[in-house]
Amino acid sequence: MDLIANWLGNMPDAAVPFALAALGLIVSERAGVLSLGAEGLMLVGALAGIGVQLAVHEPGIALIGSMLAAAAVSVLFAVMVVWLRVNQVIAGLALVFFCQGLTGLLGTLLGWTNQPVTGLTAVALGPLVQLPVVGKLFHQNVVVYLVPFIIAGVVLYLNRSVAGLRLRAVGENPQAADAAGIPVLRTRFLAIVAGSALVGLAGGYIAVISTKLWIAGMTGGRGWIAVGLVIFARWSPWRAFAGALLFGGIETLIPQLSAAGIAMPQYFVLMTPYLVTLGVMVWVAVTRRGADETPGALGEPYLREERR
Repeated sequence: MDLIANWLGNMPDAAVPFALAALGLIVSERAGVLSLGAEGLMLVGALAGIGVQLAVHEPGIALIGSMLAAAAVSVLFAVMVVWLRVNQVIAGLALVFFCQGLTGLLGTLLGWTNQPVTGLTAVALGPLVQLPVVGKLFHQNVVVYLVPFIIAGVVLYLNRSVAGLRLRAVGENPQAADAAGIPVLRTRFLAIVAGSALVGLAGGYIAVISTKLWIAGMTGGRGWIAVGLVIFARWSPWRAFAGALLFGGIETLIPQLSAAGIAMPQYFVLMTPYLVTLGVMVWVAVTRRGADETPGALGEPYLREERR
């Protein structure tokens, strides 16, 4: 019973980076921009968060620093794919490798590697923490509690606001959106920057809140899993949240089983999240029914003079 209680208690912390990164990708991809650079942007957010936290010792400001750093780096990607119309797949992959090298270099030069920081303390939700088995679900840091509200805010923005409807129109049919007077390139640029800020927040959470230190490559492929998670969720923020809980549960189950004395091969443990990602992709392809929910112009560059 303790194993289940500990597993449930650790699941939200592990799910937060997946949820925030997937949410950021949904924002940019709803505008028609295929974003494969999440792994790199998460590293940027993680390094920036640790740097700010070492300087000011304030986790909230550190997480804001993570968002700003990832948003700033994403401008490079936005310029390439929006105005220069570079292939979005190649630009995304190049961004990942660039960010991996940049963060590894800066982390070493600045001496931020393996420097422990103080994260956020857990907040108990009154008597709920006394519930049997599930009580630890209600003893989390404040960011965990905020994530559902962040998702709700993005859902309202995309579905209920004029700006959100314009963003989706750009992602579905940029020619029609342009004819209706919507600035396609500017909308895509802002969607990339805003989405990248959320991805950076995911990286900052890993470094500042979860592990409380910086190590090169510490995101461990979570950005790639977030890319698959968006497809699994079919660009729905709430389904992405459910998928994040699934992957968070898998990530925390393995160490709990090891702590319980259940021996597991090391390489099987390392490949499990990616194996599940492949399984989810196959499941999505097999069970796809009805209308395709992929944004109509996803991955397509836009030039005003072009017409379908």
